[in-house]
Amino acid sequence: MITPMIVCHGGAGHGAKDQPGVDEAADAGWRVLDSGGSALEAVMAAVELMENDPRLNAGTGGRLRSDGSVQLDAAVATSEGGLGLVMAIEDTPNPVRVAADVLDEEFHVLAGRGAREYADRRGHVKASVQGSSRPSDSDTVGAVARDAQGRLAVASSTGGCSGRPPGRVGDTPMWGSGLWCDDGIAVAATGIGEEIMLQMLSHRVAQECKQSGELMSALQWGLELFEEEIEVGLIAITMDSGVGLANTKMPWALRESAGTSSSPHDV
Repeated sequence: MITPMIVCHGGAGHGAKDQPGVDEAADAGWRVLDSGGSALEAVMAAVELMENDPRLNAGTGGRLRSDGSVQLDAAVATSEGGLGLVMAIEDTPNPVRVAADVLDEEFHVLAGRGAREYADRRGHVKASVQGSSRPSDSDTVGAVARDAQGRLAVASSTGGCSGRPPGRVGDTPMWGSGLWCDDGIAVAATGIGEEIMLQMLSHRVAQECKQSGELMSALQWGLELFEEEIEVGLIAITMDSGVGLANTKMPWALRESAGTSSSPHDV
């Protein structure tokens, strides 16, 4: 019998004060799994809740660009081969929902004005996102899940970096860098996006896990690719286990039928 599980994170560089929002997201995702819902439905419920939490850097908590705009990125992928990415979308409090709709399309990526026009056609709420003036350059939110049928899914969302130019896109919606999902593992990364992209982090961690057979050691291997001052965090789930790990503060939470654990990782 496959045991359902969900792991959520609230962003590299965030601390214990943001743990409650991550715990609430993990609880929301777990309720979906516990009622027989899919891994995709679970990660969507968790990430949407975190997008609605202004304390976190996603959705309503997105950061202001150099021109005062709020441009958001989100990504969703499944072990069944689905991939949906949206980049630099405006006036969209829950971009992860738009990314999920892209799963049904022949294309995988939408950006900027085209992403918002697509959201309009699909009936997604169009509303100004005020954003947060809190400085940030290294965080996002994300969730990975495994359901009772053995399906895996990952979803991530970010509000970007304070003061960066309009159109800048970090690792969050970059396939292989910010996220990875196949029939054996789902991975989501958080941290300094430009550095994570250069390392193709999520895909490389997935490959390392398959070679070593040890999820925790694979995540640690991934963190060791970076200099200590570069904030990076990871969450991942396989058919056997799930965990979160970072080289900085990172609130994360895990829920499974056998019990519950959560920990803001601080080194």
